[in-house]
Amino acid sequence: MKRSAAKSRSSKANTSTRTSANQAASKTSVRKPRPAKTKTSRQKKSAPQTVDQYLAAVPKPARSALDQIRAAIRSVVPPEATEIISYKIPAFKHKKVLVWYAAFSNHCSLFPTAALIEAFKNELKDFSTSKGTIHFPLDKPMPVELIKKMVKARLGRSG
Repeated sequence: MKRSAAKSRSSKANTSTRTSANQAASKTSVRKPRPAKTKTSRQKKSAPQTVDQYLAAVPKPARSALDQIRAAIRSVVPPEATEIISYKIPAFKHKKVLVWYAAFSNHCSLFPTAALIEAFKNELKDFSTSKGTIHFPLDKPMPVELIKKMVKARLGRSG
């Protein structure tokens, strides 16, 4: 018993000594500052500044589908409507943003607002939708006439 009691006291002393040593070391250690982000590191991940830059980065199958969506929208918006990048994706603006569109790996999306998706829910039943997005699969024809109809409706709502 005497041995185990002495051993126990000895290990407690070692533990407290180690703890004190670790605390002292942590107070004297100097943290290395993180490297500052530079313009070059931000430029690698920068968003496109123009619609043409966005389209140039889109792979071939999605680009042709996106071109069809873009042409359909352009055919019904007023001539003074402009194309902009908003939320890092292309959009058409006339007084305010009318619709956004974007390419993804296996679909293209149209973002016409939640109210418009709700208004066209019967015509959109064959497509995957969420609150504000419609997904058009790349392996099926683009519903150009439906896109035109929705954009016209959006123009009517935007005043």
